[in-house]
Amino acid sequence: MTGYGAVTPFGLGVDALWSGLVEGRSGACALEGETWEGLPVKIAAPVTDDLEAVLGHPKARQLDRSQQFAMVAAGQAWTDAGQPDVDPERLAVVIGTGIGGVTTLLDQDDILETRGARRVSPRAVPMLMPNGAAAQVSIEYGAKAGAFTPVSACASGAEAITMAARLIACGEADVVIAGGTEAAVAPITMAAFSQATALARPEHRPDQISRPFSADRHGFLLGEGAGVVILESVEHATARRARTRATLAGWAVTSDAYHVTATEPTGAQQVRAIRTALTHAGLSPEEIGLVNAHATSTPVGDLSEANAVETILGDDVPVTAPKGAIGHLLGGAGAVETIATMRSIETGVIPPTLNLEEQDPQIRINVVHGSALRQPVGAALNNSFGFGGQNVTLAMTS
Repeated sequence: MTGYGAVTPFGLGVDALWSGLVEGRSGACALEGETWEGLPVKIAAPVTDDLEAVLGHPKARQLDRSQQFAMVAAGQAWTDAGQPDVDPERLAVVIGTGIGGVTTLLDQDDILETRGARRVSPRAVPMLMPNGAAAQVSIEYGAKAGAFTPVSACASGAEAITMAARLIACGEADVVIAGGTEAAVAPITMAAFSQATALARPEHRPDQISRPFSADRHGFLLGEGAGVVILESVEHATARRARTRATLAGWAVTSDAYHVTATEPTGAQQVRAIRTALTHAGLSPEEIGLVNAHATSTPVGDLSEANAVETILGDDVPVTAPKGAIGHLLGGAGAVETIATMRSIETGVIPPTLNLEEQDPQIRINVVHGSALRQPVGAALNNSFGFGGQNVTLAMTS
């Protein structure tokens, strides 16, 4: 992995993401205005930066918000990787998303209802289709080895990275632009997640509402953003003397085959994902210096993951949960948190988990909280789990 880029509630770029996480800040805020009236939860972690200033007005108006995030993050990653010189037919794109262009769909439906069919944008379909982000990135960089879009709910971004690695491993590409994006801070998603009792109740200040592994956690904070990494074959990166930020050493994808929203009670397939990723990477549990947990701050999900981590790695390995700070970016989460994991490997710094005042007594793992932990990481795991029973674990080394 030779480059990365991010758009998050902390701002544009990986430096903004990293400083926010390490300093223990929160990207959450109260949602104000007529748009949010009547919602039981009016707290989220939106991106507040002006994407149009980066993309330019003509380009920005042709893209859904989720596509704007992906384009900006991809541009950062491509530049960070040194703009690899690669045959277009050996360059692929894999950008995952959980929902796609939901804001475009809602906006255009409002126009249909209030102003009639003839006022609906002719660009509506390419803006709302889930593969729109991958398509736009592939056009921007001339990637002709394929433009793919995993849609696996909250595991989409991490699954995109596994797909990218497979494309390289099977010889179909030398370089892949991979990641995930989501812009779902919208009334319909907020209302739906609230009705499903998945969103955190507004019982705390906005910056305290996401509480991974805490005894009083009660749901997740909805965030938005994108993360993109550049993956290259060892041969291609070596030939151009590229800097390697981290190595994707192993990965695993499993499914619960149990329930469309509920975690399988035994966590057997999460355990298998962790074990398989370690085996694929040739790593022992003792070599893991960090687990970046999926940890959405839901009562059942956090406990299930903690048990899976303890089963394979024991209760001593440091664990961090970025969703306490940036919320749950859905399809963008796995990619953004992969980047955070890469930064820990690079810097030897593990960000704290926010709002962990009293750890759930049923959770016995070593959750970093209070302040950042500074120690060599070496090898790390990143977990991403999603509705539908999707489980992805990535194993990374320096």
